[in-house]
Amino acid sequence: MDLSKEDRLPPFVEELTGTLGVHAQYVLHGNIRDLHLVRRRGRDRFHPLLDVLWNPLRQQGYEALVVCDQISGFGVAQAGAGDVQAAVAELLRGAGDFPGQTAARRQAVLDQLRNITEGWARQRTEAPRDGRRLPPLRVALVIDHASRLLTDPARPAPDERDFFLACLKLAHEARPLPPRTGTGPLPQGPGLFNPVIWLAEGERDVPAWLLSGSERIRAIAVPEPDADERTTMARLLHQVYERYAGHGSRDGAAAPGGTDAEETSREIGAFARAASGMSLRAMEESVRLARSRGLPFAAMPDAVRIYRLGVEKNPWGRDEIRQRILRGEDPADERSIPRRVLGQEAAVARTLDILKRAALGLSGAQATSPGHRPRGVLFFAGPTGTGKTELAKAVASVLFDSDQAYLRFDMSEFSAAHSADRLVGAPPGYVGYEAGGELTSAVRENPFRVILFDEIEKADKGILDKFLQVLEDGRLTDGQGVTTYFSECVLIFTSNLGVQRTDPETGEREWIVAPGTPYKELEATVRDNVKKHFEQVIGRPELMNRIGGNVVVFDFISDDVAERIFDLQIRNIQRQLAHGHRLVLRIEDKARRELLEYCTRDKWNGGRGIGMVLETHLVNPLARELFAAPDLGPGTTVVVTEVREADSGRVDTKVVVRKGEAVDGATRLG
Repeated sequence: MDLSKEDRLPPFVEELTGTLGVHAQYVLHGNIRDLHLVRRRGRDRFHPLLDVLWNPLRQQGYEALVVCDQISGFGVAQAGAGDVQAAVAELLRGAGDFPGQTAARRQAVLDQLRNITEGWARQRTEAPRDGRRLPPLRVALVIDHASRLLTDPARPAPDERDFFLACLKLAHEARPLPPRTGTGPLPQGPGLFNPVIWLAEGERDVPAWLLSGSERIRAIAVPEPDADERTTMARLLHQVYERYAGHGSRDGAAAPGGTDAEETSREIGAFARAASGMSLRAMEESVRLARSRGLPFAAMPDAVRIYRLGVEKNPWGRDEIRQRILRGEDPADERSIPRRVLGQEAAVARTLDILKRAALGLSGAQATSPGHRPRGVLFFAGPTGTGKTELAKAVASVLFDSDQAYLRFDMSEFSAAHSADRLVGAPPGYVGYEAGGELTSAVRENPFRVILFDEIEKADKGILDKFLQVLEDGRLTDGQGVTTYFSECVLIFTSNLGVQRTDPETGEREWIVAPGTPYKELEATVRDNVKKHFEQVIGRPELMNRIGGNVVVFDFISDDVAERIFDLQIRNIQRQLAHGHRLVLRIEDKARRELLEYCTRDKWNGGRGIGMVLETHLVNPLARELFAAPDLGPGTTVVVTEVREADSGRVDTKVVVRKGEAVDGATRLG
């Protein structure tokens, strides 16, 4: 394609072609495997990297584009008119493999690199045509897969070091080829280098000293496509899609009776937004996937989701999940969230609102470009033992009807530096690299999950930085370079922040709020202290901004709720004895009142505190009695008549075993 003044090239191509007079080598790094947009004669087109490079080079008088890599060696990728391609191919003959497996072969490759940068001046002079000396060839060399030339860029092997050192020396010694005069095939102009262009995924995939060792070598980043480029690509792919579907003309105009312009614009915009963070090539592949599955262009967001996640099912898109949420808030349903999490009506109601928003795909809908953020984000804050973890489990059960969809990470295990490697995998060269990350591997295995990060305040700051990326972009790239998407997950963070603080003078922990504090006052206090912790203590205000209004504050449990939890846990003990040992447990009224008093006198530990007291005041004495009488038969009744604490701290629980006595219902209370 011939480029005119009205044409527009990608900025990185303009940077390269505009500096060929001062730089002999380039390292193109970043998004090098992608397609790239070019505007030609007022129309946008997309092309692979080599095509985008070749055409402006040809306009500057270059006669061929040579490509080499470790597998294919040297070859002519593009060439001008006439017999240039045959001439260059002949000059490349015998170059051998790249970069060479022996010292002799590596030297032959380096000699060929020097010949290319000189335009084969010596060979052309020694082989005149029609008695005329041939001028040097204007050629650009692209070294592909440069990231794979080194085993470890930070510690190259001696032969790898020597090879790149020779390339550095070559860049320093290279000279621009002088412009031609007269009416030759090349226009007059300044001298330009025959450049060596290294293609690498990352800037540090080649030795750092290669870039810093000479002003002749320039690093140029190839960026990911921005929102405008994705929109342009979506429009071009819509034209291609319609043309193949037979609904449009070759220039992309809508056919009579086809989709109107407004609807087409909406479909293109939806595709571009769904493809946030994707390459243009991935967008093209998503369209191919849609065509292979018979999906209309309007369903491109679904095709993008399938391309990203590798799974076709989408629980969020089914009415079933809506029905489960409705059942989950129905107090009449035994499996509902209000029946599982007692005494937290405000927290449960707010959580259900966020789940409904997630099911409708409205999380972050107020943003200009919501991207691919997680479906839902919840931050549970409040006193310990009030049901934060239980509510997270209930959310998983309601959304995905499976305990396997619940994934818990105790952040106290991730308090050390570099503990983020456990979540996303260690970098190459470090122990555990092959295993991958615990978090990223689990989400790739099942993208539809509830992920609980318990006690988030205990996590290392490196972990918090990872959370920033997940909350903003909905994705993480692990140590092996594999991207994991969290766009179908619900993330839940729990914390005891806001209810206690450390006295700066004594260093002791003291309560900020207390049982009996009105909920609105408690909620405001906890929210304010959580915000201060992220802003002032750990210096991550941006993390709190990403969480936003999704902070759900839990209240202390009331006396009524404490008694309900007590009764529930007693029934659990009775049920366990009935199912596991076929024994009937009775607790007389006096013993029940005494147990209830012991279990509920400390509200600070919530429902977990009730369970701990029951374990010491009831379960342990029961275990002692049952161990002493191992020959108990089915139907035996165990009666608790009294519970008393001695001055020594020992708990005396009177247990009477009555063999053969039947009681109505193995789980009857009192």
